Amino acid sequence: MSMAIAHTPDTPRPSEESRWVGSENSLLPEDEAVHRWYRFILSFPPHLVRTYATEFELTHSSTLLDPFCGTGTTLVEAKKCGISSVGIEAAPMAHFASSVKTDWCIDPGGLVKNAKKLASSLNRRGLPRRLRTLSSEASQLILADSISPVPLHRTLDLIDAIGDTGEFVPYERLALAQILPCKVGNLRFGPEVGVTRYKKEDAPVLDLWMSAIHAIAADLEEVNCNSAVPSRVILADSRSVAEALKPRSIDAVITSPPYPNEKDYTRTTRLESVILGFMLSRAELQAYKKTLVRSNTRTVYRDDDDDCWIAEHPEIHRIAEQIENRRLQLGKTSGFERMYHRVVGLYFGGMAKHLEQLKRVLRPGAQLAYVVGDQASYLRVMIRTGQLLGSIAQDLGYELERIDLFRTRPSTVTKELLREEVLILRWPGDK
Repeated sequence: MSMAIAHTPDTPRPSEESRWVGSENSLLPEDEAVHRWYRFILSFPPHLVRTYATEFELTHSSTLLDPFCGTGTTLVEAKKCGISSVGIEAAPMAHFASSVKTDWCIDPGGLVKNAKKLASSLNRRGLPRRLRTLSSEASQLILADSISPVPLHRTLDLIDAIGDTGEFVPYERLALAQILPCKVGNLRFGPEVGVTRYKKEDAPVLDLWMSAIHAIAADLEEVNCNSAVPSRVILADSRSVAEALKPRSIDAVITSPPYPNEKDYTRTTRLESVILGFMLSRAELQAYKKTLVRSNTRTVYRDDDDDCWIAEHPEIHRIAEQIENRRLQLGKTSGFERMYHRVVGLYFGGMAKHLEQLKRVLRPGAQLAYVVGDQASYLRVMIRTGQLLGSIAQDLGYELERIDLFRTRPSTVTKELLREEVLILRWPGDK
């Protein structure tokens, strides 16, 4: 049985009631503009960003950071609110999506006109006897049957027609990325990425793509008034944030880092990453994985040493030992199972390294909100992620203001309800 972290009078306890009841993780209809261009299934909601941006009293003169920016929820919402923002993202596909979603300076009418011209040209083509395919090496990176032969051929033709130069190209490519996984391809998203039982023999690729283009154009018309609000996205490792940003340049952080579990986040965007050319070999995949916080066994490498950052943290060591002892008791011997206890140390060590680096770029008084979730993926040993990160942050000089309950969700292993929380920190400045 896992042991709860002891709370002192100065350590805020997690709240018992969620302030998000009724909305939770949903993308509300009124928030769809821009966010819908391309969004992780695991993204947190825009209204959460608004809530904490308001609480932190951010203005047009503030700079908001998301060091795990994913597909840009924080950055897009900040831009809508007139707040300057910067994001850091290690995944090339997600970095591309965030960059496009925060650039609102193109002509929507021109985008639609250009897309219609491309679609008209492609509509006149029939299917050849020999369909186009991915390279053998690229095919090995995606799940078998992720996309059927005919939709793949149509997609590759569209990519060639879009080309790689021109002001509309990024938006046209992102529109294709949006429809690829489930509308054109055969993927489904649950606890993990999988392939649907019934495969699409064909798909109306051009019609789906044009629908996505029209949505982008409509949203650009809606948000045009805030097109000049600064926002930039940096392709970098969040554990090296001080190398990417100027000292004392950030007023607040709103983010959701990966959780310590066996979810391979690199699979979430694998199909579109491969088809759009962001990742074409195992060497490129490995290089990308090495820039990530080690949150699952598929991103662990022999020379990893982030666990040195939490060498003196007794509770993390206790959890790691409990996981390893349970593995031995259950006779689990696979290579991945042998690494379960190591992931715990590497994950929290990586987050400690990130928080230490972050101190250099925060202005005194900066406030931070980290959306994190409890986990029981490793042989049902409970990992109280928010409480542990709060403890690490305090050791590094941050002030732990409170832990909000965001929502509860059922564990895929035990079905018990797990807490998803928002860890609220404050950086007081150099002491």
